[in-house]
Amino acid sequence: MSGRGAPPRRSVSLKPPERWIAIAGVTVLSAVALAGFAIAIYAAWLFHDMPDAADLADYRPPTATRAYAWDGVLIGEFSRERRIYVPYDNMPPQLAQAFLAAEDRNFFSHGGVDAMGLTRAMMKNVMNAVNGRRLEGGSTITQQVAKNVLLTSEATVGRKLKEAILAGRLEQTLNKEQILELYLNEIWLGYRSYGVGAAAYNYFGKSISDLSLAECAYLASLPKGPDNYHPIRRKAQAMARRNWVLDQMAELGWVSRAEAEAAKREDLKVQKAPTRAKYRDADFFVEEVRRRGLATMGQRLNEGGYYMRTTLDPQLQTAARVALMNGLEQYDRRHGWRGAWGHVDTAEGWEAVAKQKSPPSERRGWRAALVTDVSGGNVRVRVAGEGTTGSIVGQDVAWARAGKGLRSGDLVFVEPVEGGGGFRLRQIPAVNGALVAMEPYSGRVLAMVGGYSFSLSNFNRATQAMRQPGSAFKPIVYAAALENGYTPSSVVMDSAITLRGAGGQDWTPENYNRRYYGALTLRRGLELSRNAMTVRLAQGVGMRKISDLAVKMGVTKRMDNVLAMALGAGETTPFKLTAAYASFVNGGRRIEPHLIELVQDRNGETIFRADKRDCPRCLAGFNGDESPRIAPGGEQVMDPITAYQVTSMLQGVVQRGTATSALVLNRPVGGKTGTTNEYRSAWFVGFTPQIVAGVFVGFDDNRSLGNGETGTQAAVPIFIEFMQAATKDLPKDEFKAPKNAKFATVRGIREAFRPGTEPKPIVAPMGGMPVGGPQPYDQVWPDGQLTSPAPAAAPPPKKDDMSGLY
Repeated sequence: MSGRGAPPRRSVSLKPPERWIAIAGVTVLSAVALAGFAIAIYAAWLFHDMPDAADLADYRPPTATRAYAWDGVLIGEFSRERRIYVPYDNMPPQLAQAFLAAEDRNFFSHGGVDAMGLTRAMMKNVMNAVNGRRLEGGSTITQQVAKNVLLTSEATVGRKLKEAILAGRLEQTLNKEQILELYLNEIWLGYRSYGVGAAAYNYFGKSISDLSLAECAYLASLPKGPDNYHPIRRKAQAMARRNWVLDQMAELGWVSRAEAEAAKREDLKVQKAPTRAKYRDADFFVEEVRRRGLATMGQRLNEGGYYMRTTLDPQLQTAARVALMNGLEQYDRRHGWRGAWGHVDTAEGWEAVAKQKSPPSERRGWRAALVTDVSGGNVRVRVAGEGTTGSIVGQDVAWARAGKGLRSGDLVFVEPVEGGGGFRLRQIPAVNGALVAMEPYSGRVLAMVGGYSFSLSNFNRATQAMRQPGSAFKPIVYAAALENGYTPSSVVMDSAITLRGAGGQDWTPENYNRRYYGALTLRRGLELSRNAMTVRLAQGVGMRKISDLAVKMGVTKRMDNVLAMALGAGETTPFKLTAAYASFVNGGRRIEPHLIELVQDRNGETIFRADKRDCPRCLAGFNGDESPRIAPGGEQVMDPITAYQVTSMLQGVVQRGTATSALVLNRPVGGKTGTTNEYRSAWFVGFTPQIVAGVFVGFDDNRSLGNGETGTQAAVPIFIEFMQAATKDLPKDEFKAPKNAKFATVRGIREAFRPGTEPKPIVAPMGGMPVGGPQPYDQVWPDGQLTSPAPAAAPPPKKDDMSGLY
């Protein structure tokens, strides 16, 4: 069969050399493709989480929240990284130039990565490797910002690639000044300092605007390794590095050669250690602010860079610290010398032993010393670290001999006598205490000292120690009575009373002196702090009403309705009890005691204000309209007349009762002492029209203070010393009485009454009074109850009472 078919297929065969070339080409292309695919996968993995450089446009590094006293004194800082953020425009030019000279001289000309600088660093690294020195990284300031802010510190090729790419993106997102601002505020400079602002304060105790050229150059020497150039431990290396920076600045023409040489001749003087604040008397207060700030703001407190204005009055805080420490030391001295805190058998090496125990940081004049000789009535000592020698004053030698004595080799604390003439023997008290002072109308906490020494114990006994207040609770019992039909001149019997207690056991509350004075007015019973009378009064009022008032006043959140509570058997803190007393001064309102007045963010926006009251016309200006009237703050917890009656009765405690020593203040003052069973705690809470202050003295393990250590003996002197300093510039104002109060004189004392309850004088009819009836000038209640004088009795003691809880 014939026809056209497909042309026959021809097979092509490659010669051996050509075949191998083809195979090799395919292999190479496959390898290239595979390598490209692998690189693509690695790049995708490497850069999948690449941070966005644009995020830095609004970035601010974590900065410290700074707390200030009421008068603007810096008292504390709270931060994870101690940093003070300083805008670039507020930085002195020579400070920025010093860092550029040390770290990146081409900063304003490169695009994020300095090729010349990198080449120069690589060449230096050849010699560094030969000599065993640290290799240089060659990173620009932009790269360091990318690493510090956006990346980790891992030393890998991948991280260096990311750093270079991000540096380029940063240069496109931010201008040079913004990048430099981030760098100078972010970098770690040692001495607990992040950024130049904190470093200036920590190293030199000054603002960056006050830094000298030499100080700027020293800070610029630190990024390469703060520990390598420590200003004290490695001062020679630090000065050499500083001088190198100065030479670089002169070489670049940023300072003259003469200026550089002059700066190089300056000594490197820094603070011995970085300090949080110059004012150091407020440690207990600042720590309480930190705790409360964390409770409300969380970790934002440590990184938000907030401005915090507190209520602290530095002058009153210092007065409070000094008064409490003096009072506790006086108590301690009354109870004898407990012996040396250490002993060495030989004088060799004694100073090393002495360094193991430091005196309280608050007692800056105290020194550790070695007793070198004891002969007759003379005791010689040598002061550690100074070599000074001298004798302990005679009265302190006698005090020590009455206790455990002194012998050669003893290690003790001493303090030089002012003006010379030997040393005073000092002893750290075992007892402790607290003092808190606040404004009665606003609740501003003016001062708070939570113990003898914060450096020895940071437990705040003002806010954290729960203790029985004893008789310091009684004013609340009397306030409840006045709220429920009693008046200051109502009469209650002060006589023995026995009650059936829990478990069928009898309870017999006793007066401090085991004596009873018969019928007494409420005023006199509170002035003399009579236990038995107070229990009878509580029975008449009812414990539920007393408990409810105590809760309303903020003394406690809950109180059992048992009569022992009327004598202060419940527990509270000095902080809460002092705040409750403020209600007596301010007209019966419960204040919210606070330590933080105002908090603002870094933009100046107020995010917290303690005073929540509205003031509609406060911003109206001086336009002739009626002035704004702000309603008083706080919940009304008792009638204003009741509050004034208790205030007046507590003035009587100072004038005629258990706190007459406070009359030395020579101004209107009231208050109440308190002593618990077995003298475990001593209290005094007192006030003037401007300040209410509470004092607590007691051991941390709640053991007895010792016989006779009452509120009168242990607490009132501390209150007096504090108030003498706190009120010296205050007017001697009287306590303000409510406008609707009625007044009548009872037994020579001007008493306040609610309208309609004031006693009415009886006018004697012609012919005189009937035998056995009311006598002329007696005053009679509307119900006919006489307010005649109490039965004759022995003079009342000038002591405080116990709570009577047995």
